[in-house]
Amino acid sequence: MSKGNAGATILVVDDDPEIVSMVSLRLSKRGYKVLTASDGIAALEAARRERPAVVILDVMMPGKNGWEVARALRHDPVTEKIKIVMLTAIGEQVNELTSPLYGADAHIDKPFDFTVLESTLQRLVG
Repeated sequence: MSKGNAGATILVVDDDPEIVSMVSLRLSKRGYKVLTASDGIAALEAARRERPAVVILDVMMPGKNGWEVARALRHDPVTEKIKIVMLTAIGEQVNELTSPLYGADAHIDKPFDFTVLESTLQRLVG
């Protein structure tokens, strides 16, 4: 990771605690400050309060789904500039087609490779 990214805040949002734990641990080891949320409502609250550089969003979650969260982030002047990565198992074609419609800056399909996630984050915050 380049020094320019050191300390960037990433919000990881997924209702699967294993995904949240794995992604958080890996990104923390790479020097990112990691925040987490397990549903869409908590994600919006955390994004508005903390203003992370990037939100990594699952789609299928309780409360509000990832698409609803992405759209809400894009329509709020406080959060509209936050980068959004959709990280989901909804299917590659669905993810590719829908993510841009809801304002996502990137999309990654589960199962995913950490190197792809890390390079995507570097591109977005670098």
